[in-house]
Amino acid sequence: MGAVEAVEAEKVIGTSVNVPGFARDADSAPRKSAPADRRMEPLPILGSMKLSRPVSWFLLAFGVWSWFIWITFVKNLWQDGSGLAFDDAGDPTAYFWVHLLLAVVSFLLGTVIGVIGFRGVRALRRETPDHAADQPVPPSPSTS
Repeated sequence: MGAVEAVEAEKVIGTSVNVPGFARDADSAPRKSAPADRRMEPLPILGSMKLSRPVSWFLLAFGVWSWFIWITFVKNLWQDGSGLAFDDAGDPTAYFWVHLLLAVVSFLLGTVIGVIGFRGVRALRRETPDHAADQPVPPSPSTS
């Protein structure tokens, strides 16, 4: 068996031989990772993705709606006088904590969705002047 076949025979999936970041023995130098400028590049699929105008506005509206609804919900939860959110001693109940957690998570998700929509609307507005520059400008009527 030759040297190449011996190395190939040693390769087992999941061992340090197959993992790029690990050295084969303690004396050999570890392999270098990708250059810093390549590590920060966006994934190609994300760089080419565009949202349509209606989808961008829907996501932005959803984010604004989420802020309004969930902040109002937390205010109402905090002022609850029915005995569900607070016990007789004024301490928060499990109902309060569960609904507060629900509101906070929904508020954060709505914020992220709204930011995505805002970025989509902003990107569409940046594209509009570029397309307008490509179209011919009609001559203006002279008054002289």
